Amino acid sequence: MTHQNQPDNWRTISLWMEGVEAPLTPRPALATDITADIAIIGAGYTGLWTAYYLKTHAPDLNIVILEAQTAGFGASGRNGGWVMGAVLGEDRLTGHLPEPQRHESWALLHGIPDEVGRVVQAESIACDFRKGGTLYCAARYPEQERRLRDWLREMHAEGQTEADARWLTPAELTQEIRIPGALGAIYTPHCATIQPARLARGLADAVERLGVKIYEQSAVIAWQPGELRTAQARIKTDWVVPAVEGYATTLPPLGDYQLPVQSLLIATEPLPEDVWAGIGLSRGQSFSEFSRQVTYGQRTADNRLAFGARGGYRFGGKLRTDFNLTEAEEHLRRYLLGEIFPQLQNVTITHRWGGNLGMSRRFQPHMLVDSKNRIALSGGYGGEGVGASNLGGRTLADLILGRNSLETTQPWVIKDKTISQALRRWEPEPLRWLGYNAIIASFVHEDQVLANPHSAPWRRRLAEALAARMEGLMR
Repeated sequence: MTHQNQPDNWRTISLWMEGVEAPLTPRPALATDITADIAIIGAGYTGLWTAYYLKTHAPDLNIVILEAQTAGFGASGRNGGWVMGAVLGEDRLTGHLPEPQRHESWALLHGIPDEVGRVVQAESIACDFRKGGTLYCAARYPEQERRLRDWLREMHAEGQTEADARWLTPAELTQEIRIPGALGAIYTPHCATIQPARLARGLADAVERLGVKIYEQSAVIAWQPGELRTAQARIKTDWVVPAVEGYATTLPPLGDYQLPVQSLLIATEPLPEDVWAGIGLSRGQSFSEFSRQVTYGQRTADNRLAFGARGGYRFGGKLRTDFNLTEAEEHLRRYLLGEIFPQLQNVTITHRWGGNLGMSRRFQPHMLVDSKNRIALSGGYGGEGVGASNLGGRTLADLILGRNSLETTQPWVIKDKTISQALRRWEPEPLRWLGYNAIIASFVHEDQVLANPHSAPWRRRLAEALAARMEGLMR
């Protein structure tokens, strides 16, 4: 699938964009200079949620969204479809909080899927929303079980309960998902699955009904406080919201703080009911095989299995535009899928795609307001942005409007600092490329060693210790 800029090719972006029933006719581009109260760059989840909540609280605001392609073209139309009740690294961000603040933060995070579900219902967005929870599975080697149990103890030590995360024995796990030889799993109810492109497109329609103007095929080529510029026009605005996440490299200096990395997915043909009877996932559950490869999957509404794993990083932070998976990229995902579900080893793969996502330094999300320069942004989701962007949109709306709320008092919220003051830069090249690829190589090596039951104990310990050390360098 080559991602060109013509609407005819937008359906080839992903399984999800292909499944959008409405025509993908582009909205008009911005052709003349305009003024606005708030100008949002990007019609992905963060930009759309921010506009939605701003208009909900302040209907008279003049809000415009500038989108380089079309709503859902970026990560919002390409992801795995998990609406997680979490933000990346929330344990590190909330662990120091005293009670009752810590409990309030967890409740806020856990409520994300329900809030998305509320809006989906209120706005009649047909995006296959199903809140079935998620399963983090010890599927392939014993080290996964040990790490999962350690993680569960940490969650409970921070105040989460069995109602938030609980251990499933192998017998209990078979009631949710059937993985031969699985050693158990953590189950949390705080996750929903969706058809992500339909959510993005539905949100775009919803904010338009509220009076937001969306200009598509209108890439912002320069920006500064109070002004944006496209190839055809200038926008004078009170507030600027750069909602670009994995595309931060297109808007200097944001690319210094957001590393664009790729995640890659495959989807099977629709599977018959007898095959699903042997797999499970009957309630819209998502699942992850708990390795540092960052695997994730869900059963789609049309009975496919969509499955992905983290991809790579390109030198200089270059965006990937061609998501035709290489033979090696598809082989890795087929291998992992077949290891988890042996009955799918020879299944027909009908869709292959991927997207660019944003990775902040220390794996730390941020929701930031610079009141002096009138800039607000949310990002650093690290591949968990389907749900986190909803919280980001709510938070940015409150910060811009000066509303005091639970959302604006969280440890990931940064007030009255410039971007350069608030965020940590990534190292210059070639350190970024060398570091990221060394880390990924250590993860691949660990997985190969631990997945081999004949690996010597000392080799297993060494591989795991190296991968853990390398992972720690990014935090």
